Amino acid sequence: MPWNEPGRGGGNGKDPWKGGGQQPPDLDEVFANVQKRLKKIIGGSDDSGGGGGSGSQGSGGPGVGGIIALVLVLAGIWTAWNSVHIVDESERGVVLRFGEYTRIMMPGLRFTFPAPIETITKVNVAEVRSQENQARMLTSDENLIELGFAVQYRVLDPAAFLFEIQAPETTLAEASDSAIREVVGTNQMDFILEQGRGEIATAARDLLQQILERYDAGIEILTFNLQQVRPPNQVQAAFDDVVRAREDQVRFANEAQAYANQEIPEARGRAARVREQAQGYRDSVIAQAEGEADRFIAVYEEYAKAPQVTRQRLYLQELESLYSGTPKVLLDANSSNNLLYLPLDRLASGQSNDRLPPPPLMSGQEREGQATGSSQTRTRSGREGR
Repeated sequence: MPWNEPGRGGGNGKDPWKGGGQQPPDLDEVFANVQKRLKKIIGGSDDSGGGGGSGSQGSGGPGVGGIIALVLVLAGIWTAWNSVHIVDESERGVVLRFGEYTRIMMPGLRFTFPAPIETITKVNVAEVRSQENQARMLTSDENLIELGFAVQYRVLDPAAFLFEIQAPETTLAEASDSAIREVVGTNQMDFILEQGRGEIATAARDLLQQILERYDAGIEILTFNLQQVRPPNQVQAAFDDVVRAREDQVRFANEAQAYANQEIPEARGRAARVREQAQGYRDSVIAQAEGEADRFIAVYEEYAKAPQVTRQRLYLQELESLYSGTPKVLLDANSSNNLLYLPLDRLASGQSNDRLPPPPLMSGQEREGQATGSSQTRTRSGREGR
């Protein structure tokens, strides 16, 4: 049994969801009340009042005035709604009067004539917009490459952006494709795939900006980025081999340069050491030669003082140097010394190469006296022998 059916709700025949015997409002009654209130606002008569004659007589003047007042109020609201505009900081308002461009509205609270006299179109000039595209292009050396690029731009002139070109997005896409094709067509594939990406992007951006300026499109190109540059899939493996070979070339060149940087300083150090050794050897040879020359000059000076004695002394020294390597002992039989010293211990131990200390040097007069005494002794000995 339904809840609102008689017999439910405690046996009193009432709906349990309602209280106090209240019934739901009738829709017809609601609409009738609304209609009465509208008639009162516009000055009409109430149907629930007197007879039909009086009702029709009272609705002549005040009803028309109420309608006019309502129309004026609605017209004022509509005029205010279409005349007051709020332009954001990032926007510019393009105002048209009867469909013809008149002016640009700056940010703030602005007023125009209501439509259709004047209309306003707001354009965001601070937003950075982006557009991506991908195409297959031909290089100057007749190779195909697949190139993907992205263009970032913003609106520089709102009026030109709206009215100088019909479809700004389509125009930008076609102009960017034309610019990158022209730049790629003047460069070789190796340059584009390797070190030329930055130059290609810069040249394409400049060319695209020139094209849009010729169109008076009101667009400023911010960046032109090459997202993907690669050869077609059919020849990708061959190009990968070429890239790896070039990488190996660069690596080998770097290793060779590192080896050269290590070996060259060491070689320079060895060369400097050899030069220093040669310099030292030269200095020692020069010093030795100068010493020999000084000694020869000293001997010559002594020879000039006593030629005979000096000649004999040099002769004896030469003999001493010649016989110093032999195990023989030479004695002067004509010597006046009665005591002879023989180095038997040295001779027995095999050290016969040790030279006996030479007699001390004597002056010229002593040498002459000794020579005279020796000659007299030899003369006396000869006489006794006879």
